[in-house]
Amino acid sequence: MGCNMSKNEYKEKDIVISSRVRLARNIRNLPFPIYLQSDSAKDIVEVVEKSINDKNNNLTPFNKIKVEDITANNKKMLVEKHLTSPEWGRNDHAAVFIREDERVSIMVNEEDHIRIQCILDGFQLNYAYDIANEIDDLLEEEIRYAFDEKYGYLTACPSNVGTGMRASVMLHLPSLTLSNQMNNLMQTLARFGITIRGIYGEGTQAMGDLYQISNQTTLGIKEQDIISNIHSVAKEIIKRERDLRYEVLNNNKTYLEDKIFRALGTLTNARTISVEESMKLISLVRLGTDLELIDQDIKKINDLMITIQPGILLSLYDTADLQSFDVDKLRANFIRKSLIKNT
Repeated sequence: MGCNMSKNEYKEKDIVISSRVRLARNIRNLPFPIYLQSDSAKDIVEVVEKSINDKNNNLTPFNKIKVEDITANNKKMLVEKHLTSPEWGRNDHAAVFIREDERVSIMVNEEDHIRIQCILDGFQLNYAYDIANEIDDLLEEEIRYAFDEKYGYLTACPSNVGTGMRASVMLHLPSLTLSNQMNNLMQTLARFGITIRGIYGEGTQAMGDLYQISNQTTLGIKEQDIISNIHSVAKEIIKRERDLRYEVLNNNKTYLEDKIFRALGTLTNARTISVEESMKLISLVRLGTDLELIDQDIKKINDLMITIQPGILLSLYDTADLQSFDVDKLRANFIRKSLIKNT
């Protein structure tokens, strides 16, 4: 399939941070990774590597990383970049193949034998699915998937049985958060099979007012219908967030400006700052940038939200033995330089 990204999808970049599609697959007649013998686990890694490195498939090169070869901090960094999951890092026989641009990753021996994931900037669910589906088709030429005619793809977690697909968008929702509307929104969407999670998925908090909107079930629904549902729900949430932003801007501009400029002032002057506080303040700076109240580069703000996470930050300084206070000092210094450079 070709790229289905439209100009309208790109226009939502003020609220949509990224789009993600993940496909869960397992190999027929093999136990799930939690019960898998080490030799079989290694065989799966090898067959995936052979498939994606085949010179005839014209794929962009992938880099292989094995859990057993990396440090605890690098495991954390991969999670923070949304390239792997915490579950992946707990399996000694797991590996991940990461495309050079870090938009595509293939986890092997996580909860399922294979998890194909594509993450793209902005509102590009269809394009993300096209890319993940292309890789899925290539792997299926070499691998016999565990598939049931009635239930679809069989997975370790029953909620993934069916298409095995999770489609999600990461949204920046500071106005809905400030107005205490998120709990009601979560309850409403749950009735329609849509879930709202934190920045790193299930069981994580929504730092920086960032929320993942995704489907809850995959059984009895087609892939394109899942994408259409998430797309429609996201559009409605975007409208509500945008309406609230301009309502506050029109009715209480001074209050909003004060919060935003106080946040910018703290970030450009702090000498030590936690990841939680910095994400909260950067969220306000991003809001101010979207509303053209301050002059910052929105792409650099998005990148900053990722880079200040502990694992990524420590990897930049090539050290993993600092105390939390020292990490907070590094973070404050990094943020100051980044924001002052943009002003």
